[in-house]
Amino acid sequence: MSDELEIDLLLRDADVLTLDDARPRGRALAVHQGRILAVLEDDELPAGVRARRVAGVGGATVVPGFDDAHQHTAWFGQSLAEIPLGGLRDLDAVYDAVAVRAAELPPDAFVVGSGYDDVALGGSPDRHALDRAGGGRPVWLKHRSAHVCAVSTVVLARAGVLDGQAVVPAGGVIVRDDAGDPTGVLLEAAQALAGDLLRPYGVTDLADAIARATAVFAREGLTHVTEAGIAGGWIGRSPRELAAYQLARERGDLTVRVDLMPEISVLHDAPGGAGRGLDLGLRPGLGDDELRIGPAKIFFDGALSSRTAAMREPYADRDHAGYLGAEPEVLHDALVEAVAGGWTVAAHAIGDRAVDAAVDAFSAAADRPWPGVRPPRHRLEHAGVVDDAALSRLAALGVTPIPQARFLYEIGDSMAAAVGDERAGLLYRHASFLRAGVRVPASSDRPCVADGHPLRGMASMVQRRTAAGRVLGADEAVDVEAALRAYTVDAAWIAGDEDVRGRLAPGLAADLVVLGDDLTRVDTDRIGDIEVVATLRGGRATHGADALGLPPDGDPS
Repeated sequence: MSDELEIDLLLRDADVLTLDDARPRGRALAVHQGRILAVLEDDELPAGVRARRVAGVGGATVVPGFDDAHQHTAWFGQSLAEIPLGGLRDLDAVYDAVAVRAAELPPDAFVVGSGYDDVALGGSPDRHALDRAGGGRPVWLKHRSAHVCAVSTVVLARAGVLDGQAVVPAGGVIVRDDAGDPTGVLLEAAQALAGDLLRPYGVTDLADAIARATAVFAREGLTHVTEAGIAGGWIGRSPRELAAYQLARERGDLTVRVDLMPEISVLHDAPGGAGRGLDLGLRPGLGDDELRIGPAKIFFDGALSSRTAAMREPYADRDHAGYLGAEPEVLHDALVEAVAGGWTVAAHAIGDRAVDAAVDAFSAAADRPWPGVRPPRHRLEHAGVVDDAALSRLAALGVTPIPQARFLYEIGDSMAAAVGDERAGLLYRHASFLRAGVRVPASSDRPCVADGHPLRGMASMVQRRTAAGRVLGADEAVDVEAALRAYTVDAAWIAGDEDVRGRLAPGLAADLVVLGDDLTRVDTDRIGDIEVVATLRGGRATHGADALGLPPDGDPS
């Protein structure tokens, strides 16, 4: 009997960028039972060790697996089956796209599209025009920000808007014309009036959407994502959304590790005055490293692209200053009581007024007893407009901003027009957060607004360039390694996984990406176009198995 140790996989002939200070680079990785066994300085295993599988990558760069700290998996998967409206530049093109899809559907079927931009279109779709384009079918078109939608007359009628029976959720607005008639545009929480006509989606349908989405994620190098809002509010797909993720996992369709944020409305008062929570005292962290519950999500405001983010001063191109998601005291109490129930909280706050309100609530929560063992890692989702005073308070409280750098490219010109030149330098800061000692985990908010490809997000962190070529806040740009750390080390940290993944080091998960070029050495204009040759999660190829000579199912054994 041989005393030789057999490991699962040797990944050799590689330029390994580990992001581990103890050994920043290597030439090969030894992988066993889903974890990094060793980072090697050459391609040879030590004496007495052999690999069941050997994969050479021809000198390609290997980095830790990418992590998107804020996106919407099921929603993205659903959007892949909807009319793609992004990139259209006039309303007639929108109506034509609706008419083409409607002609393929039964007479009473919903016509659903996503990604329209009212700024680019010169206005929002009109409900009467949608009536004609849809042939009388219910039409529901979602704005690229996800904070606005446009619907046809039959949708308004079914939702009770036309006969005055609709109850508008707190923080929602039904847009009306000068005569008081609804235009078909619904803002923020009012979107639920349309969405609730289709919700709850079936668990199997949602599992199918999750499978479609995570297949894309794997091709882009993602090995972990955080789903930013499930089960409730206008953002939730179904009260049984967690069951859909469980089904996708059981079917083998979950290609990434996932943290799930319950939307805060699904939390309820706990017995004995113990704050708000879920039944049985469930809290973040329940689950395993494949699928688990994450922070509670609360909306403090809307979005800049839809001019619904809550600002201190009116928008430069509007006569209003946006909207809070509810009355300030309601939002404040909901956050504080969730923290009292043992929840870390992810507060969506984009406008500076919303940021102030969220920071006030986090400050009040810090004065309450914390029932957990490890200090909470609260999050400020988006942190779109943050001045120095708010930044100092965030840093002092230990609240982590989760911005989306790719917004700068996709809608940077629109955002700058919204806030005006004097405030444009405060948009989606990065370097200032780092200088204040605050980590900046990377995210996309996909399918809202931006392309979710991690490499394109990194390019925007480095360049901060809009689609029109304007640089927004040049002093907020970071170098490529900081951008890479945002999508790996820092994103793993905010999830509490710094000892589990995010670096390529012995004992950590073998979550990694094989890239066609070294992103730290190419021209920054090329970063977003680097090929993702292969993606491994736990040592198994979720993308590019053929390129590595591994079995199609990714099993290295």
